[in-house]
Amino acid sequence: MTVASIETHRIPQELQPLMQAIARSGAALAAIIRQGGALSAAVGTNADGDGQKALDVMADDLFRAALAGAGVRWFASEEQEDAIELDPSGTWAVAIDPLDGSSNIDTNVSIGSIFSVYAAEADAAASFLRPLHDQIAAGYIIYGPRCAMMVSFGDGVQHYALCPASDAFRLEAARLSIPEDACEFAINASNYRHWSRPVRAFIDDCLAGSDGPRGRNFNMRWIASLVAETHRILIRGGVFLYPSDARKGYEHGRLRMLYECGPIAFLISQAGGQATDACEPILDLRVETLHQRTPFVFGSAEKVARIAAYHDLPETEVSALFGQRGLFRA
Repeated sequence: MTVASIETHRIPQELQPLMQAIARSGAALAAIIRQGGALSAAVGTNADGDGQKALDVMADDLFRAALAGAGVRWFASEEQEDAIELDPSGTWAVAIDPLDGSSNIDTNVSIGSIFSVYAAEADAAASFLRPLHDQIAAGYIIYGPRCAMMVSFGDGVQHYALCPASDAFRLEAARLSIPEDACEFAINASNYRHWSRPVRAFIDDCLAGSDGPRGRNFNMRWIASLVAETHRILIRGGVFLYPSDARKGYEHGRLRMLYECGPIAFLISQAGGQATDACEPILDLRVETLHQRTPFVFGSAEKVARIAAYHDLPETEVSALFGQRGLFRA
């Protein structure tokens, strides 16, 4: 494993061993991605029935091995059916998506790792099946043109970047705030016919541009990599939607609450944005099962609040394409 590190002067002392382990794993994974090879080879399915790539398994192994010596008692991963006990004397419980966006490996699109930290309880269920606002820290590593880490310990979002010369994550910004004025939204528009009327109405009004009730033109983005979408929004603003829809298996959304939506919601909230299930704040929800799914909307606070308000409109207000919807002018 690459001997890497992270600057620790803004990291709580009790979390420094854990964060050093995450930094080492992220740097090692970044090196593997740079080298290439058969990283996208299919190797089976994970606990939730999704196809696994070779890199998914490598990432899971890297993080699990590193965290075993970093004070972590419980380890819950997208790639494992049940939580694993790493160290009976550990004080932390880590939930992780070791490799987000693995379908993008061959296309060289940015992928990442998402993690969340809780205080460890006596058993795995009590450690992870709890309200999402119990998170102590959360973050992600993005493997793109530049390998970077965004992390929060409950007092703003810190931005680190991996320095190739020293193999260390150096602090780039001590506190990030999401810009409010970006005219961008991210959604998979191919699913339009399956969306609920409030989601359709919001997108219709954005597409109507300066002639519609929003009175301004919007750009659409869709990368199909949650980490890449989050990184863009933290840097540039905008809003991301992965709503529930009418397809079988999508009725309750598709992204995982514990190790995808929870940590991203923590970061976004710490950067001044909002994150909801389209109606309710994600951080107010309680995890009931390790691999539970949820609809997910996050980004600039005003835009996320606007989407929730669309769900409160009368049926007549959300049914007409490019409706006037006076409440939402500009």
